[in-house]
Amino acid sequence: MTLFAAGDGNTPLSPDEQADLIPDLTTKEELNEWERQNILEAAAWAFDPRNLHRHDPFSETYVRALHLRMFDQTWKWAGVYRTTEKNIGISHYQIREALLALLGDVRYWVEHRTYEPDELAVRFHHRLVWIHPFANGNGRHARLMADVVLRRLGRPAFTWGSADIGKTGDFRGRYIDALRAADKYDMGPLLAFARS
Repeated sequence: MTLFAAGDGNTPLSPDEQADLIPDLTTKEELNEWERQNILEAAAWAFDPRNLHRHDPFSETYVRALHLRMFDQTWKWAGVYRTTEKNIGISHYQIREALLALLGDVRYWVEHRTYEPDELAVRFHHRLVWIHPFANGNGRHARLMADVVLRRLGRPAFTWGSADIGKTGDFRGRYIDALRAADKYDMGPLLAFARS
């Protein structure tokens, strides 16, 4: 399997983005494991009680800092908004404005208890994936962001299908299908998947 094989809902990387890989890896499996370790370190930082309530997850700075922590050992562009168009997401020049609007909405939802915490986190996750601010890692980043919001609201993190959704198969397919349903304003499947 090639290192940068596209498909199964993965965002393709441009040749310049591929060239910004930090470690010397040769297979997709090696890349997945390298990223997984990087993400585990970022999650430990995000859920550390000293950090969970010290940092504002509804700020652009935090959104970028968390992506940076998730991929800083993997990609030189970690934490930097994408500058290329992708098969998903808004135009790259609209990212910052759309992200700021989303963060304002989520802050309002929390302050006014517009949604129950689980639905709020799922809606946040879905819109963050829809914006697709980074060259790659958007789904994983949006899931961790949703989990951070839940933990701040006193709820347990989602289980996200209790599997490695980075791998192909039924779990990844269910996740992609749930995102597509949310694209059509049906949050039920994504909410069910997040707690399954």
